[in-house]
Amino acid sequence: MLTAFTRAFRTPDLRKKLLFTLGIIALFRLGSVLPTPGVHTENIALCLKDAQAGSSSNIYGMVQLFSGGALLKLSVFALGIMPYITASIILQLLVVVIPRLEALKKEGQAGQSKITQYTRYLTVGLAILQSTAFIALARSGQLFPGCRQDVLLDKDNVFAIITMVLTMTAGTAVVMWLGELITDRGVGNGMSILIFTQVIAVFPAELLRIAQTKGSFVFAVVMAVGIAMIALVVMVEQAQRRIPVQYAKRMVGRRMYGGTSTYIPLKVNQAGIIPVIFASSLLYLPQLVTTLFSNTQEEPNAIVQWINQNMVTGDTPAYMITFFLLIVFFTYFYVSITFNPVEVADNMKKYGGFIPGIRPGRPTAEYLSYVLSRLTAPGSLYLGLISMVPIVALALVGASQNFPFGGTSILIMVGVGLDTVKQIESQLQQRNYEGFLK
Repeated sequence: MLTAFTRAFRTPDLRKKLLFTLGIIALFRLGSVLPTPGVHTENIALCLKDAQAGSSSNIYGMVQLFSGGALLKLSVFALGIMPYITASIILQLLVVVIPRLEALKKEGQAGQSKITQYTRYLTVGLAILQSTAFIALARSGQLFPGCRQDVLLDKDNVFAIITMVLTMTAGTAVVMWLGELITDRGVGNGMSILIFTQVIAVFPAELLRIAQTKGSFVFAVVMAVGIAMIALVVMVEQAQRRIPVQYAKRMVGRRMYGGTSTYIPLKVNQAGIIPVIFASSLLYLPQLVTTLFSNTQEEPNAIVQWINQNMVTGDTPAYMITFFLLIVFFTYFYVSITFNPVEVADNMKKYGGFIPGIRPGRPTAEYLSYVLSRLTAPGSLYLGLISMVPIVALALVGASQNFPFGGTSILIMVGVGLDTVKQIESQLQQRNYEGFLK
């Protein structure tokens, strides 16, 4: 691998892409620590020491994870890439519901460009809403529960508040632009690489905290479990069921076409980390509702009390069971809207393709649905068990939701790492170099 890296840097155009990507990542991390105008950085540092930043009781834990710890610092890139992720997921769901968007998707590159533009507009809108919400939490003192320090220099100045909201929104737009630059001029997968950067940014601090607070034995156990989890995730993420497809020969004019064999790769984890994000976002709704009721009522009712006792922290059986079942449900749901067996079967039939032993048309669609459902079952259980790791770690070793070997973190790191290595591998193979995976 080191030899392949050396040869990659010896290639002028690939070296430029790698250096450009590293420069964008450095600029991205700089914006993640650059404070927003109007923020009291010293008081924020004091509040971060007092409060358990990023714990599972915070309703913004997922955004804190994808911001690499920048959210609670109220930096320029505090929102990170989360608004873009949310906008992309919403557009993917709307493509299935709205016929106009579905027609744009079928138009090819031109239609995809329009959908990308809609995603950008929605990202900016979500960034305005999220930045306003977090500034309001900081202004009211709820961003750091239990901290009495004022994290804003002038929380009563409307102009200063508007400036902070606009700065964080502009930071989100710049993050989106940086990701597109990496995709166009870097090694590709721009947004994924930025997410990868933010997730691994919390690794050194979390590992050091575990070593200092829990001792060397617990640290060694955590490292061993982390390595085993990485190996497991790599194995499952690479696992796929290959459906063989044979194309019949056909004459077009004087030329013979077809007669080739290929396959349809169906991954065990066809949905990626999207079900985990869906389940986590949905479980934050009860916490938001209880926060609103706590501010409007002096005596909370029985439902609010039950939610506070069972659905706020992640170490309760009710939270764990609900989280696991939601992940399984959203895995089936997301796979059903992203992979259409009927459409795949129709395309195969149109171009003369068939699965050996299966008749084209409806029998092919039924066979693909059967295989996909059998693959989704272990994939959903795998996602649910991996995502339970930070919750179990919270209960056993007192780790925060930014636990370094948490389920979402491992899935992002392994997935993005494998995709990036494969892209560099393909570019090296085009120049007759040895690859990373040989």
